[in-house]
Formats: sequence, structure tokens, C-alpha cells
Amino acid sequence: MSVPAAYIGIIIIWSTTPLAIKWSSEGPGFLFGVTGRMLLGALICLALVRLLGVAMPWHRAARRTYLAAGIGIYGAMLCVYWGAQFIPSGLISVLFGLTPLVTGVLAMAWLGERSFTPAKVAGMSAGLAGLVIIFGADSASYGPLAVQGIVAVLLSVTLHSISSVCVKRIGTELPALAVAAGGLLVAAPLYLATWWLFDGAMPRALPSRAALSIVYLGLVGSVIGFVLYYYALKYLSAGKLALITLMTPVTALLLGRVFNDERIGQEVWVGTAVILLGLALYQREAAPRAAASGD
Repeated sequence: MSVPAAYIGIIIIWSTTPLAIKWSSEGPGFLFGVTGRMLLGALICLALVRLLGVAMPWHRAARRTYLAAGIGIYGAMLCVYWGAQFIPSGLISVLFGLTPLVTGVLAMAWLGERSFTPAKVAGMSAGLAGLVIIFGADSASYGPLAVQGIVAVLLSVTLHSISSVCVKRIGTELPALAVAAGGLLVAAPLYLATWWLFDGAMPRALPSRAALSIVYLGLVGSVIGFVLYYYALKYLSAGKLALITLMTPVTALLLGRVFNDERIGQEVWVGTAVILLGLALYQREAAPRAAASGD
């Protein structure tokens, strides 16, 4: 698999997940939705590991990698599912646009990555400014519990960034499918225990859209998405991979317009241009160093 193909795949999948997360919680509640997703994802991953004969080591470094991935999957996804009850799916993508900044700080401290050169700071700032332009006009329409939702998603961003940097720091050469399976093996029992303690009730009826969203998130969002993510993480810096979250809000908004009849105003196109400018600034600084190193 090529790294650019994995990168594009992650963008596509992450663009669709915020809306699917909201749909999967319709009727059964967010705990049932996220637990169902992760259990399904874990079962599919384990089946693929066995079917494809993928090596899944259990030495100390491998266990640490699975734990780092699993804690991120559990903590980050639990927070974002809870927060999604109170804020629009578009705002979730906006807040995840902060991931490059959080990841950059952690990667600089723990991995020694050169995350905050002037060009990178300018690129990240432009990207975040573009996100603000796109969604800032709608901020007054959020409900009274929006603050709780925003705090939950920001916590999710932090946990996701910590997990990514920890996996990168451990640096174990494991197949991406093995990392995804190991992470889900850690996270799935935690989700099941959380659902049992705080809910524990099977829904009497499961709306078809919620059921399809859970299946989609379990198969595509959890299995394919995590495999692509951990594959790309082996070859890209944590900071560069985090730039995906600057692109997905725009694509998520466009998908919402097509499939959920969401409004796209002039601020969307202006914000898109600013985001692309930010990405160009970031890549302009990164490209010479990559060429000099022979990458």
C-alpha cells in the first residue's frame, strides 16, 4: 500500500465519521452506539488477522503499543461520542482541527520533531483561521450545553494526540492491522464495561439509520480507518499526519450538504481557500527538509 493512498483514505473516512457518530446514537444512545461500533470492529480485526495470517506479537514493546493505541481509542472516542450529543458534527471537525497544534507540542517534547518552525506555525495558524471562518458564523446557534460538548471534544483531541505520539515514540515495527487489532482488544472490553455500568439496557428498537451507521463505523471507521492510520503513522511524522484534521472539516461539510441538506455559504469557500493556503505554507517548509534527507 502506498502512503499517499492511505493518507487519502484516512481523509475520506474521517470526513464521514462525525455525521455517522451522530446518526449511530439516534435511539439507542451514545454508549450503545460506540460500544457496538468497537465490539464489531474488534471482531472484524481479529478475523482479518487470522484470515490473512498477520503476525501479532505479544512481546513487551508490542503490548505497550497496543495499550497506547487502545487507551487513545477508548478515551478519545468516548469523549467525542459524549460531546456529539450537544454540538453539530461540523463543529466536531473544527475542534479536531486543533490536533496538529496539540500533536506538534507533544511531538516536539517527546519525539524531538521540529514542529514549530515559523513556516509551520504560519501554516497551522492559517488552517485554524480557515476553520473559524467556515463555522464561526454559526456559533450563536449552538445549544446551552454546547460548552460541555466543546470541552469533551477538546479532551478527545488531547487524548488522541497523546496516543498517536506514544505509539510513534515506542516505534515498534508492527503490521498496521496488528496495531489496530491490539488497540481494539484493549478498548472494546473497556467500552463494554462502561456501557454495562452506566446503561446496560438493550434498545427495544434500533432505527435503520443508527444500525447502518454503527456497522459503517465498526467496519470502515474502526477497522479500515485505524489500519490506514497506523500504517501511515509508521512512515509519516506525527505532526504531518495530524494535518489531516485541517482538511476533513471542509470535506465533512461538503458531504453534509449533499447527504444531509446542510447549508454551504460564502464563508465556506473563503475558509477553504485559507485552509489550502495554510497547508501549502506547511508543506513548503517541510518539502526541502525531506528532499535534503533523501525521503
